[in-house]
Amino acid sequence: MYVCSCFGITEQQVREHADTGACTPRQIASACKAGTDCGNCVRRIQALLGRGACPRRELIENGASEPLGAAAGAGEPVALSEAA
Repeated sequence: MYVCSCFGITEQQVREHADTGACTPRQIASACKAGTDCGNCVRRIQALLGRGACPRRELIENGASEPLGAAAGAGEPVALSEAA
């Protein structure tokens, strides 16, 4: 079923973008333009994303201080001269 008729974006496409890390309507819009024209689909996109649908959001809510992709247990930041 279509979520965004302006750009022909389906529920499945929104879910696929969510699975690859788009956690908010704004991130969905960046990925596929849904919600950027008339805006009528933004609430439907929010409903599809739901609460807890984003791994990054879950990490933040559980108190993780490091972003996804950061090395676990890295501890201190590495200076640019040390990174080479």
